[in-house]
Amino acid sequence: MEKLRIFFAGVGGQGTLTATNLMALIALDKDIPVTAGEIHGMAQRGGIVESTLLLGGYLSPKIDVGEADILLGFEPLETLRSLKYAKKGTTIIWNSDPIYPVGVSTGQEKYPDFDELDQKINNCAKKSIKLPCIELAKKAGTTKCANMVLLGAFCAANVSPFTIEDLQNGIKKYLPPKIHEINLKAVQLGKEAVT
Repeated sequence: MEKLRIFFAGVGGQGTLTATNLMALIALDKDIPVTAGEIHGMAQRGGIVESTLLLGGYLSPKIDVGEADILLGFEPLETLRSLKYAKKGTTIIWNSDPIYPVGVSTGQEKYPDFDELDQKINNCAKKSIKLPCIELAKKAGTTKCANMVLLGAFCAANVSPFTIEDLQNGIKKYLPPKIHEINLKAVQLGKEAVT
C-alpha cells in the first residue's frame, strides 16, 4: 500500500476525534499499518481540534507543514487554518457549513469572507470537494452526524484505500448500536454528494 498522510481539522463537538479513531480502527481491520494522533486537544466545545491518520508504516503520528496528502476539514475556517499542512497537489474534502466562534457570535470578531476562503482552499488543492455537511446531517436526522457525512464523501472520493463498505462496517462494529442507523444515513448522503 502507498503511504498516505491524512490531516483532520475541526472544532470541539464535531466528532473530529471520533472520525479519526474510527478510520484508524477500520485501517487495522484492513491490515493497513496505521499511526494516529491528536495534535491539539479541545479545551472546550468549540475549541480547535486537529488530528492525524498516517497509513502505510509511519512511526510517528506527526504531520509537518506541507506533508498532508489529504486534508479533511470539518469546519471551513479550520480548513483554511490547516492549509499550511497540505502538500502541493493535496486533496481537500471539507464541510462548507461554518460553526461560528464565540468572538464572531458576540460581534467582537469577523468570520472570513466565504468566497475568499473558498478560493484560498481551492487554490491550494489539486482536488477540492466541498459539501454542506451540517445541512446534509440534518436530513439524516441530527447535526451530530455531520462528521459521518464528511467521512462518507471521503470514502466515496476514491482518494484512499477506504471504501463506503469499509466505513459502513466500521460504524456497525465500533459505534454504539443506537446510532448506527442515523450514521449510516449520513454516510450515504455524503457519498451521494460526491458521486
